[in-house]
Amino acid sequence: MKKAALITGAGRGIGLGIAMALASDPIAPCDIAVMDIHPDEAVIPALNALREQGAEVLYCRADVTDREARRRALDEIKERFGRLNVLVNNAGVAPRVRADILEATEESYDWVMNINLKGPYFLTQAVANWMIAQRDADPAFEGCIINISSVSATVASPSRGEYCISKAGVSMATMLWAARLGEFDIPVYEVRPGVIKTDMTATVQAKYDKLIAEGLMVQARWGYPDDIGKAVAALARGDFAYSTGQVIMVDGGMTLQRL
Repeated sequence: MKKAALITGAGRGIGLGIAMALASDPIAPCDIAVMDIHPDEAVIPALNALREQGAEVLYCRADVTDREARRRALDEIKERFGRLNVLVNNAGVAPRVRADILEATEESYDWVMNINLKGPYFLTQAVANWMIAQRDADPAFEGCIINISSVSATVASPSRGEYCISKAGVSMATMLWAARLGEFDIPVYEVRPGVIKTDMTATVQAKYDKLIAEGLMVQARWGYPDDIGKAVAALARGDFAYSTGQVIMVDGGMTLQRL
C-alpha cells in the first residue's frame, strides 16, 4: 500500500513541487492530500497533474489557521485514505508589505505568524497524535513530519522581520517535535530553502537576478520547486530515518561561509 502524504499550500509553487515529487517518486510513490485555501476550480490543473503521476488525490480546501478547518481536513483524509504517513508543513506567506522593523505593524506580524507558525504547530499536534495511534495499531507503521522553513530562519532581513521570526520558530518547532516523537520512531525534519523561483519571489526577481549574478550563491542559479521536492521525497521514503531533527539545506550554497 502506498503511503499517504498531506502537503499544505500545495496548490502551486513549492508545495506543488513537493506533491509532484512525492506522487512520482520511482521508489515509494505516495497518494496525495493537498490542503490549500484556493477555490476548487483554481487547483484543478495541479490535481490533474498529480493524478497523471498515478496518485490518488484529495483536495482539502482549508485555512491552516482555522482549527475547525484543520479538523475537517484530517477527517476527510481519514475517510478517503484511512491513513496518513507524511505531513509536509509547507503553507506560508511573506508580509504583504516589506516594512522596516521600525515601522512594521502588529497586524502584519499576527497574519504572518498565524499562517507560518501557529497553524502548522497545531496541525502537527493533531497529525502527531493520529500517527501515534496508527503506530499503536500497527507496529510496522511508518510516519514522518517535514517542515519547510527558509534560510530566513537564520539570515536577518530587517524589511521582513515577522517572516524571519516565523521561520526561526518553525526551526525550533522541528526540534521540539523531533524530541517529543522520538519514542514513537516518528522522525521530524526541517527543509530550509534558499531563493526559490515561485509566485512569492516574482516581485523581487530583478533584485535576485542581480544578486545571483554577483555571486550570492555558490551554485549560480535560482532554486526551483522540484529542488525542494527531491529533498522532501528522500526524507518521506525513509532515506534519512536515523536523522530526526536535522536541517536539510536547499539553498545552492547561499549560506555557506566563504572568504
